[in-house]
Amino acid sequence: MRLAVRLFTTTSLLVAATVVGLIGGADRLLRHHLEDVISEDLGHEARLLAALLPADSLDWPEAAHRLGALTGHRVTLIDPAGWVRGDTEFDRAALDGLENHSGRPEVIRAMASGLGRAQRRSASTNQSTIYVAVRGGPRGIAVVRVATTLDNVNAAVLGVMRGVVFAGLVALGFAAVLAWIFSATVARPLVELGAAARAIAAGETPRFPDSTVPEIADHILALHAMHDQLERRFHDLRQEREETRTLIESMADGVLATDWGGAVVMVNAAARRLLGRHGTDPLPPLAELFHDKRARELMSDVLEGRDVEQQQLDLEHRALLVTGRALPNGGALFVFRDVTDLRRLEAVRRDFVANVSHELKTPLTSIAGYAETLAAEPGPNPQAQKFAETILSNAHRMQRLVDDLLDLSRIESGGWQPQQRVVDIAALARDAWTPFADRAAERRVKLGVQVAPGADAVSADADALRQIFTNLFDNALRHTPADGQVTVRATGAAGGVVVAVADSGSGIAPEHLARVFERFYRADAGRARTQGGTGLGLAIVKHLVEAHGGRVWAESAVGRGTTIELFFPAEPPQG
Repeated sequence: MRLAVRLFTTTSLLVAATVVGLIGGADRLLRHHLEDVISEDLGHEARLLAALLPADSLDWPEAAHRLGALTGHRVTLIDPAGWVRGDTEFDRAALDGLENHSGRPEVIRAMASGLGRAQRRSASTNQSTIYVAVRGGPRGIAVVRVATTLDNVNAAVLGVMRGVVFAGLVALGFAAVLAWIFSATVARPLVELGAAARAIAAGETPRFPDSTVPEIADHILALHAMHDQLERRFHDLRQEREETRTLIESMADGVLATDWGGAVVMVNAAARRLLGRHGTDPLPPLAELFHDKRARELMSDVLEGRDVEQQQLDLEHRALLVTGRALPNGGALFVFRDVTDLRRLEAVRRDFVANVSHELKTPLTSIAGYAETLAAEPGPNPQAQKFAETILSNAHRMQRLVDDLLDLSRIESGGWQPQQRVVDIAALARDAWTPFADRAAERRVKLGVQVAPGADAVSADADALRQIFTNLFDNALRHTPADGQVTVRATGAAGGVVVAVADSGSGIAPEHLARVFERFYRADAGRARTQGGTGLGLAIVKHLVEAHGGRVWAESAVGRGTTIELFFPAEPPQG
């Protein structure tokens, strides 16, 4: 059913119900009013008749007939015992056959209060009748009752109701016409407004209606304004989307996005190239796109909501760094960076450093040997002996640098793998301190070892952990003043053990702290070079710890010392 028809029907039914209610209410009110007026008139009439009755009881039947004829109402005269002594509708002979009226409601009320009223169907005439009785009359008469039928009332009410019904029908007709006009006026713009809203939702151009109804006009204006704002926002979104698409397509890194089920929803040209997919055909889901077990596990982790930071994947002779982020809608975003050439250059660099270090090792050994011989032999020229000692010192320094370079190259190339076993932390720390004992004693620097319960041992390569302690002790002694302290602490942590080496030295400024594990980086380059540091100690420490599957970080403040913390997992790394 159309909106206009529904509005018209509803309005017409409401008006019709109102008219019917008014007719019913008017009928009841008018009927009650007329009955009250008639009852009041009958009461006055009964009192007047009571005063006009003759004193002689023999005249009462005729008086009842005469007064009833004059008033046009039924007059009944009742004695104190309730017997009828005169009645307009019965002659003298029939009075003895009438039943006692002491039980009539109007008689009872009149005897009690002086006035009684009742309405019922008369037993003698079978008509709806109003009875009004008053107490009074000559001696021997207790109650004078006057009665009249409701035919006049019904006739009057019926006449009025005919007029009311006619007026109601006329009003209903006018109301129906107005309702139809109103319904059409309201419904048409509302229907057109709904069509405009559907057109906006479908992305089509809407037609906005006109309306003279202020409330509907306000809604039309609001929808029009909303459409304009949506158009502007959609235009901005389309423009941003095109810019983003162009930016992603121009990236050298591959970008791939999936939904929650792993289906590819967006991929740029670089990702297709890196994954060996050409053309514009849709890519299969991740489960079919990657056949390498490690790659599928990595993709599964991201789809389950775990972010991945630059994990390397080797796919078809390519080395890819993969970064994965879980999307709010349950999907995932992957960024692929091709580091094949970078890894090749790193391999060339490692090979070059290793080869140069090997080539330098033999001549440095010879130089150190001859310099040591010259420095040990007394001669007539003290300056020559001093030169030999300088040569020997720098040769030893270069040997340490070559040894560190060889160690770092071996670790980075994967040529060294930790042979893990349970190692006593305190014992190994004290053993690694032994070569530094004399040097520490000269400067009154003490070693402290603090091992928490349950953290006395760690799963690690003993030689690697000794080298870690050696490099950290060497750095700590180089930067700790006289009467200082070097402390080794071991505490339990979730999934492993944290080993910390803390000193009471000069500390590291915040701007240097993030780079101290880079090779050849020195927070205090002049001091480290003067004291013989190679700049590779902390880099070696970092690579050794990470080879165990752990991680390393530094905490420091200028003037308050430095703490290097190492986390070793309880379980050795897989693969």
